[in-house]
Amino acid sequence: MKKVTVVGAGLVGSLLSIYLAKRGYKVQLFERRPDMRKASISVGKSINLALSDRGWKGLEGVGIADEIKKIAIPMYGRYIHNKDGSSAFQPYGKKDQAIYSVSRGGINMKLMDLAEKQANVSIAFDERCTDTNKKTGRATFENNNSKKITTVDSDLVFGADGAFSAVRLQMQLANDRFNYQQFYIEAGYKELTIPAGPSGSFVIEKNALHIWPRGSFMMIALPNFDGSFTCTLFFQMEGSKSFAALKTKEDVKQFFEIEFPDAITLMPTLVEDFFNNPTSSLVTVKCFPWTFESKVALIGDAAHAIVPFYGQGMNCGFEDCVVLNGLVDKYKENWPEIFKEYEVLRKPDGDAIADLAIANFVEMRDKTADKKFLLQKKIEAKFSEKYPDKWTPLYSMVTYRTDIRYSTALKEGQKQEAVMQKIMSITDIEKKWDSEEVEKEILKMI
Repeated sequence: MKKVTVVGAGLVGSLLSIYLAKRGYKVQLFERRPDMRKASISVGKSINLALSDRGWKGLEGVGIADEIKKIAIPMYGRYIHNKDGSSAFQPYGKKDQAIYSVSRGGINMKLMDLAEKQANVSIAFDERCTDTNKKTGRATFENNNSKKITTVDSDLVFGADGAFSAVRLQMQLANDRFNYQQFYIEAGYKELTIPAGPSGSFVIEKNALHIWPRGSFMMIALPNFDGSFTCTLFFQMEGSKSFAALKTKEDVKQFFEIEFPDAITLMPTLVEDFFNNPTSSLVTVKCFPWTFESKVALIGDAAHAIVPFYGQGMNCGFEDCVVLNGLVDKYKENWPEIFKEYEVLRKPDGDAIADLAIANFVEMRDKTADKKFLLQKKIEAKFSEKYPDKWTPLYSMVTYRTDIRYSTALKEGQKQEAVMQKIMSITDIEKKWDSEEVEKEILKMI
């Protein structure tokens, strides 16, 4: 029986271990943090996750989608809260198409439980990876508490240990011509809360992702099963309007009263949450190669960390597992061939979704409240409905089409945007948007 070491028992590491265990591999997972099912999770850094079709496909591949559905809430669109108190609902896709709100801790704990149900999976916690040998497949760990050193020999090692991966750093130091790029956006984030109403009721629309777009910053809220919403304020780190500028309780209250008047009334613990919860930064990581000596591979955020604005970080990591699993079938467990094709296939997609996620930050923050942008989306939706074989909106390609690669979606989206810029420049487009003239113009250009 082949032995596999997976470094990191997060979302992707846990799912990968289930895929490999079902193929008969003996899998040992090592996690740097304590077992979150027993220890209290650090508050305020979770960001609820949006599970969409690529992620569901990953879960279905090992028959656990139904288990995760029990802890997921469908969101059928964006609910926009404007500063003047007006609001608007923007559906994500066609009728009944949704993305699903899941608690990061909730889904991670469930995946760990499901991994441990496999007879050939074990998870060790509080174990920090201090060395990975790409030639021998030996990994070394130090226990956070006892400081005991453990060495593990295995046939394959997967670094699934997140954006600040220890395995990736070790590979970077051990390999010539390792390309690495790390980029922080100017905004950070802070988690806040809208608690449940009486008897666990939802005080705002349950089945939507709520956005308060404010130009250079925004707040979002995703629903939880107990009736509460996990809110995240995405805000500049420095400057006149920034986290750095909100120094006192009065500063925070005043800022929220001006910018989010409809939300502050729903946030009784706002000030406490603001000062108790950490301010965290947002990083994009791109690197190459992802595999080393046919022994070690990076997967998930360790290979391609992205900002959360397309809701695709987890989905992309789960899709890594799907692609890898398909390549195991294709190459009959010939791991040198599997690794070679895995990184060649997935690297362009990892880069594409990273770029799309940053672009979507600007869209959510600046454009979702813009009338011209909303009209453009209306025209696209109408055209797509009439000609589904000719036009799939970019958001739908990324979120609902598991048969379209991220890199293909990015290219198609760029072509579509060029077409729509010409359409939006038509004189009196606001009056003509629903006309045959506009339809013919689009058909001419695609």
